[in-house]
Amino acid sequence: LPPRTRTCSDLFLLSSRNDDLKEMLESNKDSLKLDAMKRIIALIAKGKNASELFPAVVKNVASKNIELKKLVYVYLVRYAEEQQDLALLSISTFQRALKDPNQLIRASALRVLSSIRVPIIVPIMMLAIKEAASDMSPYVRKTSAHAIQKLYSLDPDQKEHLIEVIDKLLKDKSTLVAGSVVMAFEEVCPDRIDLIHKNYRKLCNLLVDVEEWGQVVIISMLTRYARTQFTSPWREDGLFDENSETAFYESDEKKTENEDEKKSYMMDPDHRLLLRNTKPLLQSRNTAVVVSVAQLYWHLAPKHEVGVITKSLVRLLRSHREVQYIVLQNIATMSIQRKGMFEPYMKSFYVRSTDATHIKSLKLEILTSLANEANISTILREFQTYVKSQDKEFAAGTIQAIGRCATNISEVTDTCLQGLVLLLSNRDETVVAESVVVIKKLLQTQPTQHSDIIKHMAKLFDNIAVPMARASILWLMGEYCERVPQIAPDVLRKVAKSFTSEEDIVKLQTVNLAAKLYLTNSKQTKLLTQYILNLGKYDQNYDIRDRTRFIRQLIVPNEKSGALGKYARRILLAPKPAPVLESTYKDRDRYQLGTLSHTINTKASGYLELSDWPAVAPDQSVRNVEVIEPVRIHLYLYCPFPLTIQALHQGWPMSTQTFNTSSSEVESDEEKSSSQSSEESDKSSSQSEKSSSESDSEQKKKTTKKPPQKKTVKPTAKDRYHTIMKYTTLSNQPFFRSYLSSLGSRLHGFVPKKCLSRSLCFSLYTHPCPLSCAALLQVSGPAFVPEKSHDLLHRMTGKGLSAQYQFPRQPCLYQPSMVSVQISLTNTSDRPLEQIHIGDRSPTGLNMHCFNTIECLLPEASVTVSLGIDFNDSTQAANFQLCTKEDQFSVSIQPAVGELFLPITMTEQDFRQEQGKLSYSSATITMAAANTTSQPISRQVATVANLGVVPSGQDNIHRFAGKTASTGAVVLVTVELRGESTALITINTEKSVMGPMLLRDLKRALAQA
Repeated sequence: LPPRTRTCSDLFLLSSRNDDLKEMLESNKDSLKLDAMKRIIALIAKGKNASELFPAVVKNVASKNIELKKLVYVYLVRYAEEQQDLALLSISTFQRALKDPNQLIRASALRVLSSIRVPIIVPIMMLAIKEAASDMSPYVRKTSAHAIQKLYSLDPDQKEHLIEVIDKLLKDKSTLVAGSVVMAFEEVCPDRIDLIHKNYRKLCNLLVDVEEWGQVVIISMLTRYARTQFTSPWREDGLFDENSETAFYESDEKKTENEDEKKSYMMDPDHRLLLRNTKPLLQSRNTAVVVSVAQLYWHLAPKHEVGVITKSLVRLLRSHREVQYIVLQNIATMSIQRKGMFEPYMKSFYVRSTDATHIKSLKLEILTSLANEANISTILREFQTYVKSQDKEFAAGTIQAIGRCATNISEVTDTCLQGLVLLLSNRDETVVAESVVVIKKLLQTQPTQHSDIIKHMAKLFDNIAVPMARASILWLMGEYCERVPQIAPDVLRKVAKSFTSEEDIVKLQTVNLAAKLYLTNSKQTKLLTQYILNLGKYDQNYDIRDRTRFIRQLIVPNEKSGALGKYARRILLAPKPAPVLESTYKDRDRYQLGTLSHTINTKASGYLELSDWPAVAPDQSVRNVEVIEPVRIHLYLYCPFPLTIQALHQGWPMSTQTFNTSSSEVESDEEKSSSQSSEESDKSSSQSEKSSSESDSEQKKKTTKKPPQKKTVKPTAKDRYHTIMKYTTLSNQPFFRSYLSSLGSRLHGFVPKKCLSRSLCFSLYTHPCPLSCAALLQVSGPAFVPEKSHDLLHRMTGKGLSAQYQFPRQPCLYQPSMVSVQISLTNTSDRPLEQIHIGDRSPTGLNMHCFNTIECLLPEASVTVSLGIDFNDSTQAANFQLCTKEDQFSVSIQPAVGELFLPITMTEQDFRQEQGKLSYSSATITMAAANTTSQPISRQVATVANLGVVPSGQDNIHRFAGKTASTGAVVLVTVELRGESTALITINTEKSVMGPMLLRDLKRALAQA
């Protein structure tokens, strides 16, 4: 209920209902929660406000029940923008849901995430969109295309990154994605036509199978694209004037020239492809699709092919009135230029009594545009019926349509005038007034032949009360006062009596009539004119006062009046051109049909204009797409390391391995030479390797002679991943690295040089399933170890026990995910301290490796111990108790964000590749003068964060790389010098919280000397 109509009982019922739903949502039974969510979604569907339930609903976002989770996400999409603070608390849950096995959950999580319009989560949204764009599910990729538009509206600065995602999604072959990504293209970068070139033919071919609203968007985009890439097809038909007589009576020479022009035009095959693939959509059940195809044919097709859209558009007139309105507007615009298209269907535009007024008006426009000498009698008979309608607005519109027909077709001008004069005796005031206005316009075409009509209208002046009609009669009396010299002064006398009570438009025409009669018949009207001018001099309307002063100075000469009075007759009694009665839809063709701008006849926000046809067609080869067939390449690998290879490739056959690549065709003789070289390489190995290679060759011969009895069952990617992760500790062993390097050298003889490099072949073989980048990057030594230590326990607080800690920046020996911490314990008292150890820890579940208990610490003695703490990639303090035999002291270790990293080594090329996969945050700073060279920059960055230096080929760009100790997330830092003291700092990482924190610390360090 609206707030003003709600009673106390209504509010009580509403609050009690919400309380019941909250109790159900907080219960332990999924069935009750599911029922509550269904009721909440039903309330939203009815337009009720359910925002009060947001805290209770958001608690269930991590539910394991898939159906419940779907409904929660539907609710969050609706209210996430209103309840941003509460929604932000669940971002971690949404991020986990992005990796859910269920595609609907992944898509819903992305939809909710993009609905939280808070600038701080833009990097998270950007990373989620990039990941979703590569998802296996087309439904998730479709959702990522929708999220692109939301992110662009939130942060337009992300345009370049979003264009990269759009370019990737445009190459998607799924019909589910096509419409959504084209909509994102139209919203973000509609001017980037170059992105469409390679995908043009694919979009044309997929068009029929795309969902209906996607078809509308794609057709609109392809219409704009075609107008920029193809030449005009209208040259083959001449101008766009169907009724031109010169086409029939022109000379033979002109005909020959036109025929040469027609022969010279050749339609582009891609242009024809678009027209051919959109034509079947004229039979679509969706009216928007039909209108879209109609506008495409209207703007792109040759004249003789446009007629195919006529039946489809007429069919849509049986739809709802909202659809009829849009379709009739488009037909009204078309019928002005192409009358012949819709003339056979003229009866479809006859007005029904059940039609709404705006539908009737549009049908009148179309019937008037279709009128010609052959069908005018039928149309006028139809108009006679319409004039008698009870709808006054429609009846007035019919009279205007009759006037237009009389103007356009000279043969029926007299007939229309006689009919309009008969309407002057109608009882309906609106009909009479409109008839007077139309007659006034028609009389201007033939004033000498219709003096009787002017006299008849003067007699009706007393009975007409509509201001526009009275003003029209006064204008006629003044314009043709010399033809009715006896009637005009009498009309002026009548209107002078009621001058003060007339409308402003009538007063203005009265002043004009008085001035004209003063110039043509001053004897009879001089005093009357002065009386009217005196009344107008003190009128309340300033327009009337100004007009009166002007007329007085113009027609009444005096000493102050200048030479303008000599030209009064030429000014007031100058012949006026006859008005041209035109359709209100004549100029709407400047807008693309079917658009909002065409409907409202004004350029709407976001409207993209159609460009003119190019004089010369651009290069059509830009739309060619090379089709690369996959080639099967066999790699023969010899592996004398059975334990490790079995661990890395459990279940994979060791003799050959097949990969699909996009390289050139490999001949069979190259494969043979490759196998021969592999055998030769085997012979040069050790004796044990020879024996194993011989046994392998014998097995190969046996397999060639006899078909295999059993097929090897290959493990899934998930199984291979877990097997590899189980043996990743082997990769850090020196003997394993030396083996891999020797194996890589032996691969050089096995692989055809034209196909793959040995590094690529080795990577394909040793890593058949994708691993995270952090798992493959090698940890390097720290570039700088700060000597600064932090107080952990003061000697006064610790009753003589003093403790300080520092970060040695070395990989933790106890667990790879832990950060190594060194603690220096000092006994400043005069007595020994016994049993020093770690007590309770918080937060609960803190993963910490404690040092062994120190049995006794003598006075003035010191000892250094090591801790391992898993901070879980957070700067949250690790709280614990440092205990002695007698006391317990609460202490905490607060890590700086830069101490949570481990330095890694990578090439500049790998750095750039990883940079494109990660979200970023950046800032421009003014650096201290001492920090503008390479060495100080590296020192300052290494002081702030435990990162490795990446070699750079540019003097003004410095790169640093690392990964987080807990999860192994890659962190990339770029410092780009711009000018003498300005630098751009960019942080690339998937950790949305750590990135801005590291950026803040780096800005502070580089800005200080």
